[in-house]
Amino acid sequence: MQRFTVNIKLPARTLTGALSAPNRGAADWGWQGLIAYGCHSLVLVVDANSAQTLQVLERHKASVVKVKWAKENYHHNVGSPYSLRLASADATGKIIVWDVATGAARCEIQEHSKPIQDMQWLWNQDASRDLLLAIHPPNYIVLWNADTGTKLWKKSYAENILSFSFDPFDPSHLALLTSEGIVFISDFSPSKAPASSGKKVYISSPHSSPSHNKLAAATGAKKALDKVKILISNEKPSAESVTLNDCLQLSYLPSKRNYMLLLYPREILILDLEVNQTVGVIAIERTGVPFIQVIPCFQRDGLFCLHENGCITLRVRRPNCSITATPNEEPDPEPVQELVYDLRSQCDAIRVTKTVRPFSMVCCPVNENAAALIVSDGRVMIWELKSSISGRNMRNSSSSASPLYSPVSFCGIPVGAFQNKLPDLSLDNMIGQGASAGEELRNSFLQEVHLKFLLTGLLSGLPLPPFAIRMCPPLTTKNIKQYEPILAVGTSNGSVLVFHLTNGLLHKELSIHSCEVKGIEWISLTGFISFATSTPNNLGLVRNELQLVDLPTGRSIAFRGERGNDEPAIEMIKVSHLKQYLAVVFKDKPLEIWDVRTCTLLREMSKNFPAATALEWSPSHNLKSLRKKQLAAREAMARQTVASDTEVSSVESSVISLLQEAESKSELSQNISAREHFVFTGADGQVYHLTVEGNSVKDSARIPPDGSMGSITCIAWKGDVLVLGDVDGNLNFWDLRARVSRGIPTHRSWVKKIRFAPGKGNQKLLAMYNDGAEIWDSKEIQMVSSLRSGRNVNFRILDVDWCTSDKVLLASDDGCIRVLDLSMKASCFRMDEQELIEPVWCPYLLSPKASLALKAFLLHQPWDEKYSLDIMDIDIKKLLLDPDFTLLQRCLLVARLYGDESELHFWTIAAHYLHSLCQEKPAKSDTVVLQEQLVNPLDICYDVLCENSYFQKFQLERVNLQEVKRSTYEHTRKCADQLLLLGQTDRAVQLLLETSSENAHYYCDSLKACLVTTVTSSGPSQSTIKLVATNMIANGKLAEGVQLLCLIDKAADACRYLQTYGEWNRAAWLAKVRLSSEECADVLRRWVDHLCSPQVNQKSKAILVLLSLGCFTKVAEMLHRMNSCRVQNPSWVPEPLWSWAGDSD
Repeated sequence: MQRFTVNIKLPARTLTGALSAPNRGAADWGWQGLIAYGCHSLVLVVDANSAQTLQVLERHKASVVKVKWAKENYHHNVGSPYSLRLASADATGKIIVWDVATGAARCEIQEHSKPIQDMQWLWNQDASRDLLLAIHPPNYIVLWNADTGTKLWKKSYAENILSFSFDPFDPSHLALLTSEGIVFISDFSPSKAPASSGKKVYISSPHSSPSHNKLAAATGAKKALDKVKILISNEKPSAESVTLNDCLQLSYLPSKRNYMLLLYPREILILDLEVNQTVGVIAIERTGVPFIQVIPCFQRDGLFCLHENGCITLRVRRPNCSITATPNEEPDPEPVQELVYDLRSQCDAIRVTKTVRPFSMVCCPVNENAAALIVSDGRVMIWELKSSISGRNMRNSSSSASPLYSPVSFCGIPVGAFQNKLPDLSLDNMIGQGASAGEELRNSFLQEVHLKFLLTGLLSGLPLPPFAIRMCPPLTTKNIKQYEPILAVGTSNGSVLVFHLTNGLLHKELSIHSCEVKGIEWISLTGFISFATSTPNNLGLVRNELQLVDLPTGRSIAFRGERGNDEPAIEMIKVSHLKQYLAVVFKDKPLEIWDVRTCTLLREMSKNFPAATALEWSPSHNLKSLRKKQLAAREAMARQTVASDTEVSSVESSVISLLQEAESKSELSQNISAREHFVFTGADGQVYHLTVEGNSVKDSARIPPDGSMGSITCIAWKGDVLVLGDVDGNLNFWDLRARVSRGIPTHRSWVKKIRFAPGKGNQKLLAMYNDGAEIWDSKEIQMVSSLRSGRNVNFRILDVDWCTSDKVLLASDDGCIRVLDLSMKASCFRMDEQELIEPVWCPYLLSPKASLALKAFLLHQPWDEKYSLDIMDIDIKKLLLDPDFTLLQRCLLVARLYGDESELHFWTIAAHYLHSLCQEKPAKSDTVVLQEQLVNPLDICYDVLCENSYFQKFQLERVNLQEVKRSTYEHTRKCADQLLLLGQTDRAVQLLLETSSENAHYYCDSLKACLVTTVTSSGPSQSTIKLVATNMIANGKLAEGVQLLCLIDKAADACRYLQTYGEWNRAAWLAKVRLSSEECADVLRRWVDHLCSPQVNQKSKAILVLLSLGCFTKVAEMLHRMNSCRVQNPSWVPEPLWSWAGDSD
């Protein structure tokens, strides 16, 4: 065991165990790098890297049902520092916003008394970061100011709301999963409640589709998608064909705009919201394990899936869209197009039982290369993705999944052919985009990678109650060098858990007994005796197990030898004050006295001896007088020896005396058998006093029962004070020196246990009742504090003990063990005052100035030629100390270290465009530039911030998929509209001509097809079409007018009209797919001005748009006005890039 500095003032803490059913889903992994999850009414905060519990938050009175970390998508400075804010909601509808570092509640919110269904922090406002949206059952969504607890607005809906999901690309879009379908809200705003009730659509469960039974047929899941009918409609389906409760989860995909996933137990459906159609399905075979949760990734189009057996799988979208038939199947006349997600890695499953089930999964939002599994028994398992490079000849040719390749760039800078294996910093540093890399490029320098899950952290909790707890002997001046605050916990499965209370970690788990442990008594700092009893048989007899355990070695021996089978149950064991003797008390059998040192039975009381109801050893003994006698005898022997030897000097005589005295003291504990006393009470209330010395046990005195007391249940003895408790809740204080007694009726139930606090002169007394506990001062005979189940707390006390002289231990039926101060009130500790086994990287715990100073230190060290760093792990340290690691890459890496969402997006986009635009500066052909942009584009998760060519390519692939999946006229019309906007007029005409003659739109579609085919660039026709388009826009037909303008290559005018009518996102989309770079930049600059306006106040998004345009000087000016530390000194960025930045503006 690792040695710790002795600290008498142990921190108040809580050891937690199994979770309750409402805690399912109450877990979150924040950008701060910490995991929070609910355990009964507590909220635990765990460091993901070291798997250590950093904080336990206790203020809720009911089970926690949701926890959410605050977003870090804002600029951090001294005024807006890095902080640990967490919101937790319980089953009674209370929401608490915490300052996790100090453990203090910043705000409490209460609207209704039903469990909160879902909640989320708003991330899109630069002005306020304190807005929290919550679902209050049955059908209310409420926006709160989480800093003040003020309700900003409240909106009700017709159906019960189960959960919601924000569109990560448009903060005004929100989807509600209700009991009947999905409600799409398009006018969400923090300033006011949505005016409309949203667009309601209905979902048909895949189970109701006729094709569902064919999903696992020989044709495979990939063909089943083509047979699935439309799943989203505006018409309510019949009752027998819909089972909405099967839908477990709804979530937008953060990797690309306007995609959503629906999770069912045996399917994951990917929906394209532009056409409301399923474009991908992940179906489990009949023998597969059902899903219970899925988390979509941002950096790559991947899904972390949790299955019912606790297995976590990672599925990544296959790059190519065309799926052809396998050799064993008949080829399709038209190949089916769909989104296919291949299984890339899976972790080991857990052993699922009635009490052990996977509860929830959380994924690291910063790097997306690790997932944590929260198990119902209190375990937290942290699985990290690791990549390995494989040779091309090692690939399994029979695998249907296409290979994954390493990234083209690292931290924004392209990877050369000489590049060694990159560290697994994040998902986008482990696998490339894949879809854009040509075969010749793959063969040049990209390497094929394989992914696997590795268990890097495991945190275990307490087993299910009941518990028997016992703190080790207290700290004294004699044992201060050896003392360690150790707690032994006996469990219902027969094992004894040993915890180190300095850090709260489990030190050892000893499997000692075969049945429930009922009690533990320490015999030294490194040894204890525990007893367990089996279930009684028909005669009421049990098997008793009494084990003597040596903690350093884990060795245990049967203390009573072969005794213990078919006898009355042991009710308690008591070790004497000097740890010499042990009294074993049975239920219907006289007690036994044992010698602890030799494990021998000293005396078994006769059958007519009264059975003990309570027993306690006296703190008085004759050890001091025996020591004096022995020392005197040895000194006399030493003097005689010295007197007979005349050559020995007086100095040597004194030395011999000291040596002999030390020798006598060392042998004292082995040779001396001191006399000790104990008292016990019989069933009649009579008090018996017995003396034990050596091998003899003598009956000393008997005291008649006190008429005011009921049956005595427990005794405590310290100094001259003896305290008795009875079944009626009375406490009787005896002052043995003054020979007076005083009875106190507590008006509580049966007194189950009383213990004196350790420490000389400390007369505090801890009493445990059926319904709680109390602390008394036996000197003043007055109560210090009280705890009552159902009034102060919602748990029931199972066992109590003293931790130190001013801290108590309470074991409760919620599976927790609490270390509390004398007030017995739940209190959280400061995280920076904890003693931890391993150091924790969390700059959020530093003061604002210190945190920002450390950040600057990591970014830039101009005072030295070489970087120095001694606080990082090996991989990151190597990168930061690498002289070839550019400042841009350093900024990106530090943003990951800090979990700074806004900085991470900023430097990702900045590094990409600074490098790509710098590379474009030398004279290159347009073909070469276009090819490089397609090889190493910005990830599509950044949507309109990507290069125009790559964005156009993605939109064309998307509309191809939509065209294949169309099943109704409405879908066909939407596809034709998109093709017209994209300039694909020939395919649009084909779709328009497919309109059936019975359709009401047949005539209009035919005329439109003729118009599209015959439109010319002559002046009169352009003027006419432009006039008609303008009139249509003026009369409310914006979409139709924009189409006409695009037909005559007036997309720039169309974008201007869209912006005039507030369709800013649509205008940006159209500019990216139809306009030249210069015209597109003009449209996006107008969008920037709109984003910077006070009404919108999204300057952070405007900065990202400017970065994508190469307007680096304007970005620097904006950041300077915002007092940002990102650009305060231009020398931080390499000179060639800054010179290009000046030219680009």
